[in-house]
Amino acid sequence: MMNIKKTLQNRKLAPKKKLGQNFLVHRETAARIVQLAGVSEKDTIVELGVGLGSLTTPLAEQAARVIGLEIDRGIIKWLQDEGGLADNVTLIHQDLLKADFRKLAQDCGGKLKIIANLPYSISNPLLFKLIENRDIMEWAVLMLQKEVGLRIQAKSGTKEYGVLTVLLGGCADVEILMHLGPGQFHPRPKVDSVVTRIQFHPLPERAAKLPPYDATVLRKIVNAGFQKRRKTLVNGLSTSPLLSCSKKEIIDVLKKIGLTPDIRPERLTIEDFVGLTRELKS
Repeated sequence: MMNIKKTLQNRKLAPKKKLGQNFLVHRETAARIVQLAGVSEKDTIVELGVGLGSLTTPLAEQAARVIGLEIDRGIIKWLQDEGGLADNVTLIHQDLLKADFRKLAQDCGGKLKIIANLPYSISNPLLFKLIENRDIMEWAVLMLQKEVGLRIQAKSGTKEYGVLTVLLGGCADVEILMHLGPGQFHPRPKVDSVVTRIQFHPLPERAAKLPPYDATVLRKIVNAGFQKRRKTLVNGLSTSPLLSCSKKEIIDVLKKIGLTPDIRPERLTIEDFVGLTRELKS
């Protein structure tokens, strides 16, 4: 285990609660994550949330280049002055949710390959950001709260199934690579974690079989449906300010694609939501 506590105390780099900082402290675990991610010597990797460099060091040893984004200026200064980072690492002071992924893709010379130990408080908005930029994503390997990791690969009909499950299912494949307990981090989180791989390109087989659809309309429908998941899908969609469809129109469309008017949103597959999107738009 790295002497994280001593380093933080000596450099007055106490983990900031408002930033949700939980530093990975086991070198072996960090190296294993890089190995499971399949990083090659030709890759340029974007690391979101560098922290104290636990993942950055093994990434730099394996990849051609690492671009690290970090919001904490104090940590960046320490890493640049005393972190012993390799010459192929570039650090950028950046709020992850405000990062320009398209510019990063241009700098990388191709689709993005992302590794991140994310603050759990920004996991959901960051996942939506990845979905919005799916056309420039190759893959993302993310440390997530276990609950979120299970949710994004949930099956229809389960309580975990929701908005992110559907939207990711329409453009990517999700796989859990590792389970990690609180003892792998400092400070210790109150929850278990998972390392999750989200593969955007090449397009997974299930997503590739989907007919063309309007992603913006799909997101509106999915958000409206799950906003009131205890209600039927018809009631959720017809009363949502996100859509301008009458209850009759929605019932007619559901019947057309082979679904009953009393169905609830968690019962629809990704294919069902895409079919609904296409019919409602037309």
